[in-house]
Amino acid sequence: MFLDLGAHRFDITYRALVMGILNRTPDSFFDAGQYWDFDDFLSKAEKLVDDGVDFLDVGGVKAGPGDEVDLQEELERVVPAVDALRRRFDVPISVDTWRAEVLRQCIEIGADIGNDISGFADPDYLTVAAAGGASVIATHIRLAPRVPDPEPVYEDLVGDVRSFLAERAERALAVGIPRERIIIDAGLDLGKTPRMSWELLHRSDALTELGYPLLLSASNKRFLFELLETERTDIESGTTAAHAIGITGGCRVIRAHDVQAGRRVADMMAEILAVRARV
Repeated sequence: MFLDLGAHRFDITYRALVMGILNRTPDSFFDAGQYWDFDDFLSKAEKLVDDGVDFLDVGGVKAGPGDEVDLQEELERVVPAVDALRRRFDVPISVDTWRAEVLRQCIEIGADIGNDISGFADPDYLTVAAAGGASVIATHIRLAPRVPDPEPVYEDLVGDVRSFLAERAERALAVGIPRERIIIDAGLDLGKTPRMSWELLHRSDALTELGYPLLLSASNKRFLFELLETERTDIESGTTAAHAIGITGGCRVIRAHDVQAGRRVADMMAEILAVRARV
């Protein structure tokens, strides 16, 4: 299987790509704005690249509830960041946004991927991506970004998520986005209890059967530190374990805060999967 991101083509038969997280938010869930200062943001990006990241993901609005961030403010946070990254690094750049206008302006200055946790709720999102030759990430969410969903209910958790992602991928195909530029994501913690996220992680194979690269966004997620009964700052081993479980189940992109650790587990699992295939 191959995945195309911008001008880069990746063989993901066994090797999982590492997507490095760059928050342009003062209130992000995990780093709480640690890299809000622009120089700190660029230093963090340089470290991620040095640590072996395959592509960078820039977001200007956190997924959970918080202060309102309008279109103009999101553009002011994200567009200069994408421009600075494009000038400095030869890696694909993903924009974590559910707004088509943010995606459009970022594509114009060099972004390669639209990472949309809303499941393409903006009706112009996919046409903007297709016109700009961008790849897209379709994420499952039960309600919408920034909307609290503390008691989610599903008739069939895995089946409902699978159907949602299949339909969103079909939408992307219908507007002309090639299959090699479509990624799906189960959306762990987005409208799921910790037990639901854990089940989806262990059932990754049910989603990879759809035939699209599956992204795993488990790094430092709430479901890990709640299930392991630890603090969110003490979850590195849980994240590594989740990455290994996900890659075994077919995930071929891992979204990581700690790129060095993610790179190590992805490379190790690639060797294991390749040997297993030869036996």
